[in-house]
Amino acid sequence: MANIKDIAKQAGVSISTVSYALNGSPKVTAETSARILAIAKELQYTPNAAARNLKKQETKVIGVFLSDFNGAFYGELLQGMKEGLKQSGYDLVACSGKQSHRLLPQRMIDGAIVLDESFSSEELLKYADLGHKLVVLDRDLNHPNVNQVLLDNKAGARLAVEYLIELGHRKLYVVTGPKGSFDSRQRLQAVKQVLSRHPHIQYIEMEGDFTKASGALAGLQIAQHFSEPAAVFCLNDEMAIGMYEYLTTTNIRVGRDISLIGFDNIEISQYTQPRLATIDYSKQKWGWLSSEQLLKLIAGEYVEHERIYVTLIKGDSVGAALSSHFTEPF
Repeated sequence: MANIKDIAKQAGVSISTVSYALNGSPKVTAETSARILAIAKELQYTPNAAARNLKKQETKVIGVFLSDFNGAFYGELLQGMKEGLKQSGYDLVACSGKQSHRLLPQRMIDGAIVLDESFSSEELLKYADLGHKLVVLDRDLNHPNVNQVLLDNKAGARLAVEYLIELGHRKLYVVTGPKGSFDSRQRLQAVKQVLSRHPHIQYIEMEGDFTKASGALAGLQIAQHFSEPAAVFCLNDEMAIGMYEYLTTTNIRVGRDISLIGFDNIEISQYTQPRLATIDYSKQKWGWLSSEQLLKLIAGEYVEHERIYVTLIKGDSVGAALSSHFTEPF
């Protein structure tokens, strides 16, 4: 592939003259510029966008780093980010995996939105020290070049557990998310804070990973030891849907024998029968606000940390606690 040096050699001019001509600079005469452009076309020269962007110190591209792309949650979040950039002239590129981290130090993007536990906080602070603009959705970081747009996980978890307690439930299963997940840790901390005030409640913690499969597995484990009605708080809707689907294959009925509540209010949760109880918030607003905050950082404006608030959707998958009544064989 031809480069500027090749064009300069064939045209008999300096590299800087070729650069001026390719960028339409008036420093080069029309005749010389026309000759250089003709040679560039003949050699099938393609500009190196990375080098040009590095020189200009902007790419007009925003990166969003995600742990993965599975589940309905990410689609709404990304749509919100895209909407937030619509009038700005910026494009959005979604990334996942360790290799994608190179986009930041190589300045292939002008800033980043991070919801990805594969980044350590130390790594992000190092980039912030180098002047990179970052919005984090999954951790507490204090730095002038970092803005936090965090979901109010603790409030949501408190709403869910207190609702179950108000209905008289005395046995609570909690299906957690991945160990490295900030959201899961925050929600679990709030659960334990609430339960510390209710020591009479039997608490069983089950490991999940925010996928339907892990929810189904937790449902299987609950069914194998089922003896009395209980409440289950899955720390996201994907796991709650997985558990719900598994329990439909048993004699255990959601809303009667198991009171089930999730977190995220993904679209499919609206169509379960009974309707899944869950914690609601706007994924699109979360994405839109994160884009808006990042654009302000890039523009050098002062921004304060933001929080996305949550509400409880009671649904029909949660019922009042009843005395033990399940006698049918599995």
